[in-house]
Amino acid sequence: MESAALEVFFDGECPLCTREVNVLRRLDTKSRVAFVDIASESFDPAPLGLTHADMMSRIRARLPDGTLIDGVEVFRRIYEALGFRTLACASRLPGVSALLEGAYTVFAKNRLRLTGRCTPERCEAGQK
Repeated sequence: MESAALEVFFDGECPLCTREVNVLRRLDTKSRVAFVDIASESFDPAPLGLTHADMMSRIRARLPDGTLIDGVEVFRRIYEALGFRTLACASRLPGVSALLEGAYTVFAKNRLRLTGRCTPERCEAGQK
């Protein structure tokens, strides 16, 4: 990844995730974000020091310096890269930040159920 400022890992089999990524790609007119589909057969999480289950549990991104981030911070960084700095700053306000983190945690734990992708192996075995 040379030109993108941020590398975002997303589940390409998640209909909601894919819709959002498609919108973000259209807004990214300066190619500042690279989106990597973790559902692709060619994706290997090992170089990141993570497992596939880790990658499925929360949205993750890699900063240009190699630092991995996850959760709401990924969305903040995407919005900053796309020029929505005011939105990113507002999401860092103490009460707003706590609310967003809580909401995202609930969503992440239930994402497969909410998108109709639960199977006994995925949801009942504890994989979120």
